[in-house]
Amino acid sequence: MKMIKLSVLALALGLMSFAGNPVKTNETVAVAVNGTSPIQWKSETIDLGEIPQGKPAKIDFEFKNTGKTAVIITNVKASCGCTATDYTKTPIAPNGNAKITATFNAAAKGVFTKTVTVTTNAEEAPKVLVFKGTVI
Repeated sequence: MKMIKLSVLALALGLMSFAGNPVKTNETVAVAVNGTSPIQWKSETIDLGEIPQGKPAKIDFEFKNTGKTAVIITNVKASCGCTATDYTKTPIAPNGNAKITATFNAAAKGVFTKTVTVTTNAEEAPKVLVFKGTVI
């Protein structure tokens, strides 16, 4: 019993060592002021209407950095394997514009709604962008 207690204590202390001080980097951090984001999206939802089957559709989500520091896109993830993504890899300066591009493989006929999740240094929670339409 004593051995189990010591093992649990050692494990707990070992795990706590991983919660140390964060590594400092030279990245500029954009901070939201008064609960508003320094990223202003042109549109967070895009309706493509009817698109032809078998022809990939390209969707651009554009935004402007309205903050005072550079915005860095750290991750972009599509909701399914039928969508490829591309995005600006360099920091977006204050008042600069950038875009996230999603390319949807319109293989199956029917109504669809897909998402692209964008993580940046400017927002605490990732932004979920939506595109929808009907493949004919």
